[in-house]
Amino acid sequence: MDFLAGIGGFGESLWGYLIPFLFVLTVVVFFHELGHFTVARLCGVKVDVFSVGFGREVFGWNDKHGTRWKLSWIPLGGYVKFAGDENAASVPDRERLAHIPADERAGLFYFKPLPQRAAVVAAGPVANFLLAILIFAGIFTFVGRTVATAVVDEVNPEGAAAEAGFAPGDHIVAIDGSQISSFEDMQRFVSTSGNKELVFEVMRNGEHVTLHATPRIQEVTDRFGNVHKIPMLGIVRQVDSANVEVVRSDPFTAVWLGVKETWFVTERTLNYIGGIFAGTQDADQLGGPLRIAQVSGQVATIGFAALISMVAMLSVSIGLLNLFPVPMLDGGHLLYYAVEAVRGRPLGEQAQEYGFRIGLALVMMLMVFATWNDLVHLQVFAFLSSLFS
Repeated sequence: MDFLAGIGGFGESLWGYLIPFLFVLTVVVFFHELGHFTVARLCGVKVDVFSVGFGREVFGWNDKHGTRWKLSWIPLGGYVKFAGDENAASVPDRERLAHIPADERAGLFYFKPLPQRAAVVAAGPVANFLLAILIFAGIFTFVGRTVATAVVDEVNPEGAAAEAGFAPGDHIVAIDGSQISSFEDMQRFVSTSGNKELVFEVMRNGEHVTLHATPRIQEVTDRFGNVHKIPMLGIVRQVDSANVEVVRSDPFTAVWLGVKETWFVTERTLNYIGGIFAGTQDADQLGGPLRIAQVSGQVATIGFAALISMVAMLSVSIGLLNLFPVPMLDGGHLLYYAVEAVRGRPLGEQAQEYGFRIGLALVMMLMVFATWNDLVHLQVFAFLSSLFS
């Protein structure tokens, strides 16, 4: 009976993770591919297929331009296939292209001028960033943001703040020269700093005080039991109606805040990746599809606004990842185009083929590593061991 109940609970939790995950991923992928598709159409490129997902088609239709729009069985990505492409990775079918008459080349991506090809490729990541800006702007307009003044109520005697000389009542006004308008601003600045020393400008009893503190990496457990390693000062702000307010912005201000929020997520992601190579961040925090599914399900229990906010953050991450100069990704294509612009002619077929294989290997290794992290993080191995012990 307990086993059946456990299976039933597992099924419920699986659907609770799967549906939000598919929603989040589908929205992000759709807008990424829509960016490629829209600019391609503007440049006169013929698009054969617009697919959300991979594998066999579930259903689809043809539009008046001859593009096949379809939903496929494996919902872990998507692609736009241009006329003349050999596969979904936009590898050109060179043998076929070599025999196409000159009067039929106008609508083929391969024969478009370099600036147009670069614009089509860059449009996917750009669409991801625009989607994030619009989502954040919508949240700031209709939901609002919680704001508390950056005043210290308590200081952990064993934390970095106590060592630096912080005291209750201190009002933090700037960090490393950047103005701080709320306690949330301060938290976000510190959480992305790694373990480097920060310079704090503080108002204390009407006087200006400068303090130097190095946040300490600590393990923090969130409301869902997930463990995160975050730089922390060791200060507390009491949250109550007297010092916290919900601020809703007008649409123009909200768009600007959306731009700033998108930049913050971008900067935080780059800092984390740089920290992995510098040895200041742990790579075990890097998650893959399983972790995204888990977090999607957990965030969905908070509310739709939280889930949409996750769509925005994942959209930024996908856009940024695709800009990395790795062959097979959009950034790899842009790298080839940059070389072509300098040389005055494209790289040779063999060089591009080798680059594609290297890029594919790097992407596969990243996916395997991220999935391994997911399995360890979700304690799948311990679960399987308990079943057969």
